[in-house]
Amino acid sequence: MNWRYRANATLEGLTGYTLTRRLRKEPPKPPPPKPPLAMQRLPGDTVRQPIDPGHDRLLREPVFLLSSVRSGSTLLRVILNSHSKVHAPIETHFRRMTVGLGTEPVRQAMEALGHTHSDIEHMLWDRLLHRELVRSGKPIIAEKTPSNVFAWRRIATCWPDARFIFLLRHPMSIVQSWHEADPVKRPMEQAVPRTLSYMTYLEEARTHLEGLTLRYEELVAEPEAQLRRLCLFLGVEFETAMLQYGKQDHGAFVKGIGDWRDKIRSGTVVAGRPLPTPDEIPAELHDICRKWDYLR
Repeated sequence: MNWRYRANATLEGLTGYTLTRRLRKEPPKPPPPKPPLAMQRLPGDTVRQPIDPGHDRLLREPVFLLSSVRSGSTLLRVILNSHSKVHAPIETHFRRMTVGLGTEPVRQAMEALGHTHSDIEHMLWDRLLHRELVRSGKPIIAEKTPSNVFAWRRIATCWPDARFIFLLRHPMSIVQSWHEADPVKRPMEQAVPRTLSYMTYLEEARTHLEGLTLRYEELVAEPEAQLRRLCLFLGVEFETAMLQYGKQDHGAFVKGIGDWRDKIRSGTVVAGRPLPTPDEIPAELHDICRKWDYLR
């Protein structure tokens, strides 16, 4: 390594300003441009509960199905949607919806009215899901976007009366299913860290929130018994139509807004895959397997 390379490496590591650039009298790189005003959040943004939930929220006791990806949430969605009183739409990804305030006057007005940026987004989320519920003609909505696990605190803050269903599945089965859904784009070496992040947040939510825990393996092995538990939690009567979800229209099974593979298209509950043996479980999954009672 010559002296110029060593000097460059030292200066760049400490200052980000290379010796070569200094000797050439080049100015430092300018900071990245500021995002457009519509993409900037209001200063002092905080996530907080509605001041008056009875008037600030249109939805009453919305249900959120929290799960990892590849846990059978689409199956449970269409089963729920087959009930005459429960509307379980496709994955709406509502938490990705944000609000752009593109002029200084509108930003000034929102601050003067006492709204944080999150307040306005919460009103938008509530309105979207309420409209979806009204269109269905049913009294209960159940939303199941898996990435909701990363925002469980905000969802619980937005709707203080929300009800939660936690859907568990053997962690190694989740890993295998995630990989098999698209083996080329989802290699096995990425499967554990990508899915474990969902499982970790799901367990965090399950620890801090009250709700009903279901297991995918029990749901497919004894669907009626598990669905009776679920209906009791939701305060509705069990309906046999829930076991024959293929007879109703649940929208298209499309990648990105739910499961899209052949098993969900069968129209009936199908047995799950054999559970992995303990020696097939990577060390990274041992902790979550123990917490979920899949590994002693």
